[in-house]
Amino acid sequence: MMKRGVTGLIITGIFGLFCGAPLGAQQLTRFAVVDLPKVYMAFFWESRAVREFEERSARVQAEIDRMTAEIQALKIRQADAVLKGEEEQGLRLENEIYRKSEFLKEYYRLKTAELEEQKKKLTQSDSFREQVFDEIRYIAESEGYSMVLNLKDNNGILWYSPTVDITDKLIQNLQDKTKR
Repeated sequence: MMKRGVTGLIITGIFGLFCGAPLGAQQLTRFAVVDLPKVYMAFFWESRAVREFEERSARVQAEIDRMTAEIQALKIRQADAVLKGEEEQGLRLENEIYRKSEFLKEYYRLKTAELEEQKKKLTQSDSFREQVFDEIRYIAESEGYSMVLNLKDNNGILWYSPTVDITDKLIQNLQDKTKR
């Protein structure tokens, strides 16, 4: 009789273990991702600061295009000088091409850094940042996400399903709230 009781307890314990396992497995951690720079640019698109940023970016690009075209024209002149046997002219043009190319590289590096800094300042407004994070928290809690990652700042994300990207929903919610 004692054996049956122990055996019954063991069988009940094993049954409980197998039946209880699916309950624990159903508690999955859900992640979401947000492209914060996309949110900031979409939300601020109509603002004067973003228009100024876009105009400055366009001016910088126009200057880069102008310098690139100038260098290309010098390369054509240099090739012509070499074909005509004008070695001194070819060397002078080669030096000028080198100087202008180095200047263009440095100009590009500096202007890109300046534009990135300006963009960063645009996206770091404390009140807007707070509003964004409050909305992220609301979406995460209402849709059962345990964690929301910034897609652009996290190098650890190797793959994600588009179904966990809440960027567009966040933008829509923020725009709806500003219309009220």
